[in-house]
Amino acid sequence: MESSNIEYKSSFNDELIETLTAFANTTGGKVLLGVKNDGSPVNNFTIGDESIQQWLNEIKNKTQPAIIPDVDILDYKNNEIIEFRIPEFPVKPVACRGRYFKRVKNSNHQLSSSEISDLYMQTMQYSWDSYPYMGAGIIDLNFDKIDVFIEKVNKEGRFQLPTNPEQALKKLRMIDKGLPTNAAMILFSKENLLHNVHIGRFKTPSFIIADKMINGNLYDVLEESMQTIIGHLKFAFEITGRTTKRTEIPEYPLDAIREVLLNCLVHRDYRNPSDIQIKIFDQEIIFYNPGGLYGNINEEELHTDVYRASTRNKQLAEAFYLTHDIEKYGSGFIRVRKAIEKYPTMTFSFRNLVDAFETRFSYIDQKISTEYDDRGSNVTNDVTYASEKVTNKVTNVTDGTSKVTDGVTDGTSKVTYKVTENQKLILQILKNNNTTTTVDLSSTLGISVRKIKENIKKMKNLGLLERIGPAKGGYWKVNM
Repeated sequence: MESSNIEYKSSFNDELIETLTAFANTTGGKVLLGVKNDGSPVNNFTIGDESIQQWLNEIKNKTQPAIIPDVDILDYKNNEIIEFRIPEFPVKPVACRGRYFKRVKNSNHQLSSSEISDLYMQTMQYSWDSYPYMGAGIIDLNFDKIDVFIEKVNKEGRFQLPTNPEQALKKLRMIDKGLPTNAAMILFSKENLLHNVHIGRFKTPSFIIADKMINGNLYDVLEESMQTIIGHLKFAFEITGRTTKRTEIPEYPLDAIREVLLNCLVHRDYRNPSDIQIKIFDQEIIFYNPGGLYGNINEEELHTDVYRASTRNKQLAEAFYLTHDIEKYGSGFIRVRKAIEKYPTMTFSFRNLVDAFETRFSYIDQKISTEYDDRGSNVTNDVTYASEKVTNKVTNVTDGTSKVTDGVTDGTSKVTYKVTENQKLILQILKNNNTTTTVDLSSTLGISVRKIKENIKKMKNLGLLERIGPAKGGYWKVNM
């Protein structure tokens, strides 16, 4: 059966040579000549006295750099066939008549110009971000940002850098022959290089509630993107004991979200003009990262804990490793799977697309919980967060305050109040514009002014919302 390292050929032709180069550009393989696609031997297949040498000469002449496979004559189902074997070639990529291929499952995939460049850099142990940034000089770097970076690296203790910004970047090889590398500019450029992160909050695929474009120095992009994502998430509030201490429980594990965001920023193909896209829905977050899987790793291997990933941007990865934002290279998905263990109703999935990688956090296997809607009646909520622990029974909601009727004896009782979708939207709108009126909120959300006021009262009682100043001339303060 044909696979990622076996192919059958009925006759010797250029396609056979293309397959050998595809094997050489991946992990090696063998071609069985004299075998049909269904695995049966070719009838009356003959091997002349000079055939093998002629075939080897043709393979050598049509490949650059020239490859010469190992050859054996085998007995196959009572017939003689030829086996051509080629290992992974040490200098890649190998071409057949000027075209480049790699093996993907049981077929040959012609490489794009960027894939050809990537394969060459992998072979030479280079990375794109280590090359000088065209047209830039040291004067184009923001030394204040570099100072902050140096201080953080030295504080974390994984490496010690000189306090002089230029000397520090030279030590990290981010300044080469007086020129900043691509990594140095992406991390510390004075000018905005417009490598965007586009974050949207969606009610439906076509109904966008909020939209934000983030760009700038990469460390700033990381923090602003993370805060933007958190601002769109739901939180459960666990109130514990007589002191009513409030613990916020996020809808998604923030460590996992940050890990995937870092993966996007560090492993992005910065030659691709597309933006990193993050789409936040009611029950799902989707990350779309320009640049597919790098190197020979595949999706199946990423589902294991023993995969070995290649690094597209080595200098960026090293920078984030030194600041302790990432751990050892290639272990991110292992940490994501560990982070979501406390969220059993949530799924984590990913797929490799053409020139992109997509990651999803989804609530698919949903549990049902009893909550209260804007009218005070019992309804079923879309998602129950796996980390919630409701140990007391909420019996009624009359004035916006949940009343606990049992189990309050030892000061350790807990009640979880979940912000409804309408309340979440109200908080988001007021966070963006703290002078928005109840009439404006009613018009925007399509619910009555009375219900807007009821929701605001509930959130004020929970400490999520405060009114600063008088009704006229004051403003709202969102506490989340």
